[in-house]
Amino acid sequence: MGKIISIVNQKGGVGKTTTTINLSASFAYEGRRVLLIDSDPQSNSTSGMGLIREEVTTSIYDVYAGHALIKDVIRATDYERLFIVPSIIDLLAVEVELVNKERREWVLCDALKDVRDDYDYILIDCPPSLSLLTLNCLVASNGVLIPVQCEYYALEGLSMLTRTLDMVQKTFNPYLEISGILLTMYDSRNTLSNQVVNEVKGYFGNKVYETLIPRNVTLGEAPGHGKPAMYYDRRSKGAQTYLTLAGEILEKGLG
Repeated sequence: MGKIISIVNQKGGVGKTTTTINLSASFAYEGRRVLLIDSDPQSNSTSGMGLIREEVTTSIYDVYAGHALIKDVIRATDYERLFIVPSIIDLLAVEVELVNKERREWVLCDALKDVRDDYDYILIDCPPSLSLLTLNCLVASNGVLIPVQCEYYALEGLSMLTRTLDMVQKTFNPYLEISGILLTMYDSRNTLSNQVVNEVKGYFGNKVYETLIPRNVTLGEAPGHGKPAMYYDRRSKGAQTYLTLAGEILEKGLG
């Protein structure tokens, strides 16, 4: 049975989509069969994997709206063992459409039952908000990976997020756990970055991954070319670091 991991943080700009794309690609490169689900109306994982958003005809929106089964919207990518459920801007309307729907928090969980066994890992790119869409992702998941930017206010909002995770665990999904905290945009020359690392480790302990994602030009450029960093410039520090992260997760059985 595949492991389902939501990449979530209600703060924007922390490396959530970058992590979803590059960790998915790294798992696939390591021989795992991976499904990336773009559950964010901004559709950045979709375009970051090379799909043209305006040409997407069926998407995760159709699954939430009950127009299609998830198996009918899964698309192969240009990369072996890596598949995607794309997103479109129409996903913004789903919150309203789900309000009166029975089992509205379980739509994604129910949908994934038919395909979960087909993949080793299913990674979900969540919206940067604690919304009904995010709740669906959390109810469907075994684990949560939380990217935290090495900047001021790094822990801001994390207490709210952890309370939300506790609520989901008690009310909807007793199997949900924090798979790991990922520190992103790290600069070893920056005193603040090192202070944030110590602060987050002090708060979350061994839940923090040893791998630190650096500030890296390739990680910023690759999405504009519709490629994961490792297929844009495999030798870059950014690409290599996500491969290291995938190795850490696989070795330790985290997530």
